[in-house]
Amino acid sequence: MIVAIGALIGIIVMIAVLFVNLSPQFGGKPNEKQKVIFSKSPNYKNGQFINIGGVKNEMSGSDMIKAIGGMFKSIPNAKPNTLLNSNKIDSTNIANYNGKTRFIWFGHSTFLLQMNDKNILIDPMFGEVPAPHPLLGGKRFSKGLPIEIEKLPKIDAVIISHDHYDHLDYNSIKKLKNKVDQFFTPLGVGSHLKEWGVEQNRIIELDWWEQVKIENITFISTPAQHFSGRGLSDRDQTLWCSWIIQSQTENIFFSGDSGYGEHFKEIGDEYGPFDLAMMECGQYNELWPEIHMFPEETAQAGVDIRAKKIMPIHWGAFKLAQHSWTDPIERVIQKAKELKIEVVTPEIGTPTEINQENQLDANWWSRY
Repeated sequence: MIVAIGALIGIIVMIAVLFVNLSPQFGGKPNEKQKVIFSKSPNYKNGQFINIGGVKNEMSGSDMIKAIGGMFKSIPNAKPNTLLNSNKIDSTNIANYNGKTRFIWFGHSTFLLQMNDKNILIDPMFGEVPAPHPLLGGKRFSKGLPIEIEKLPKIDAVIISHDHYDHLDYNSIKKLKNKVDQFFTPLGVGSHLKEWGVEQNRIIELDWWEQVKIENITFISTPAQHFSGRGLSDRDQTLWCSWIIQSQTENIFFSGDSGYGEHFKEIGDEYGPFDLAMMECGQYNELWPEIHMFPEETAQAGVDIRAKKIMPIHWGAFKLAQHSWTDPIERVIQKAKELKIEVVTPEIGTPTEINQENQLDANWWSRY
């Protein structure tokens, strides 16, 4: 019996090792030449990227066990009672649009931003499961997407905040890559894109506070407090970031994933005020407060960066933590009222102008 159990464990380990090493989902790794470039960054130390002040998620062994166990724990209202509606948008509506700056939310942290006649995708995760294999994660809350990748028109730019599965999806990139002019990523993330067939000349990697311009739109990589990695041996081998997207008339902030920290005020002091801030709000837990904000912190971060209005993101699509699916939006709205900052809450797939004042269905989640 002991021999049989040992053999079974050995087979499972071997399958896991082969999967990690052979599956394209895990992406690529920076080479030695790239690491030499990284070493010039103040955010790179001892072969890894670091947060401001060296902040990192210090979970003990018992905390890890709690976290893993929590994923199997029954949470009231953890998911919607029925699949969320995903408002459909026609491909010609997107292709022919030349109006005011607007965005379409796909749930979680994925957006299509239409600005100055440019189509910009933010953290394009269109997959069903935020994991390297369908059996390793829960499915998306919504039924379908506002528009399928195949029907999207030409994309002028894709910006990526970091390499976690709920923000960077292998199959999405494979389907998107021939539609995209340029990919913008934090340092090292381009290694995944190159592994998946994107040419080097279409990838621009930026360190924090660096910027690049496409005609009349500026993209600025700014700090976030998080971590990176897609496999068992690539922890913090690539950088994470937030993004600023500027035109001559508008200023937009996208937080990516981040714990609460002083960097929000620093960004606000340097580049604020912002017309809209898309702020992480969801997948938090007392076991990892350094890398994800609680909703009350999300609202405060919006004040820190000097946003005129905030849109809570990183919720409404997947269960990645032990809170109810509506807890993020309900708590952030309550705190925002206290702080007197406006909250924008469009339904998935609803085209929304940056300066739009009235919302058609401000509390749409209550229907589920």
